Amino acid sequence: MKGSFKTLLFLSVLCVVAIGICNAGELKMKYYHKKCPLAETIVREITWNRVEANPSLAAKLLRLHYHDCFVRGCDASVLLDSTQNNTAEKSAPPNRSLSGYDIIDDIKTQLEEECPGVVSCADIVALAARDAVSYQFGQFGRPMWQVFTGREDGKVSLASEAAAKLPSAFADFTTLLKIFADNGLDISDLVALSGAHTIGVSRCLLVARRLYNFTGKGDSDPSLNVEYANKLRAICPNPINSSTIIEMDPQSSLSFDSHYFVALNQKKGLFVSDAALLTDPQAALIARNFENPHVFFARFARSMVKMGAVGVLTNGKGEIRKNCRVVNG
Repeated sequence: MKGSFKTLLFLSVLCVVAIGICNAGELKMKYYHKKCPLAETIVREITWNRVEANPSLAAKLLRLHYHDCFVRGCDASVLLDSTQNNTAEKSAPPNRSLSGYDIIDDIKTQLEEECPGVVSCADIVALAARDAVSYQFGQFGRPMWQVFTGREDGKVSLASEAAAKLPSAFADFTTLLKIFADNGLDISDLVALSGAHTIGVSRCLLVARRLYNFTGKGDSDPSLNVEYANKLRAICPNPINSSTIIEMDPQSSLSFDSHYFVALNQKKGLFVSDAALLTDPQAALIARNFENPHVFFARFARSMVKMGAVGVLTNGKGEIRKNCRVVNG
C-alpha cells in the first residue's frame, strides 16, 4: 500500500508540472525563496504537528481554503473578523462551521517573527491546506499538489457574498456547474474538487431532508441507496439532533483516497450536491473514472492548482496583513 501511494503522488506531481503550471497565473513556485526562505518549512512543520495530534484538521483546513477561494478569490477574506460596521464572510451561515483559524494564526505569528510583513495570509491558507492533506503521504517527501505563491490579502469581506457564492450541499448540478464556471473551473474540476468529501464530517441537519421529507411529503430521496439511507437514519434519528456528526465518506473520513467516488457510484453520496454529479452523463462518467486513485489524484492536483489561482491579488492590488483577522491600519 505504501508503495502504491508513492506512485500515485509521483503521478500527481507530474500532472501539475506538465499541465497545472499554466493555471497559476501571476503566482510563482518558491516565491518566498529569497524573501523568507523558511516560509514553507514553517507552514509545513506547524501544520503537520497539528494534524498529527488531530487528523480531522486536514479536512477543516482544506475546507477553509475552498471557502476562501470561492468568495472574492483566494485572498484570505474568509479570515477577517466582523466589525461594528461590517458582517464578514466567516459570520455567514455557510461559514459558521469553519474552523482552523487558530492554526493559521499560529503560523502567521511565527512567520512574522521570522520575516515580518512578507508572507500573506492567503498563501498561508493555501499552503496549510496542501500540507494538511499531504500529511498522510509525507513519509514519501512529496506534496499531493504544488502550491504557487505570491498571493496578497484582500481588504473586503462580506457575509452576503459568502451566502450567495458558496456551493450548497443542497445544490443541483446546473447550479454547481455555474458556480464553478463563474470561477473559471470546468466540469472535471467540479467532480475532482467534490472528491474533497473523501475526508471530513458533516452534521445530520444537512441530510435530514433527504432522509425524512425530501419532497415535503415525509418521504426520502429515491436517489439514495436504500441500505445506506437506513444506516443514516440510525445515526440521525428523527427529530434531528443538530450536533450529531456523520462521515461524508462512509468509514473512510480520515483517509484521503478515491473511496468517495466508489461510494458515490453506489448512490451513497451524503449530500444532494454529491448525488447531483450522477445526474449529468459527462460528470457521471468522470466520477466513474475517478474510482481509480491514479486518475483522481492526478486530476485533483491539477484542479487544486486552478482553484488556488482564482481571483488572486498580486503586484500591490492587496496587502500583506500583519494579523490575518484584521486589515492593516
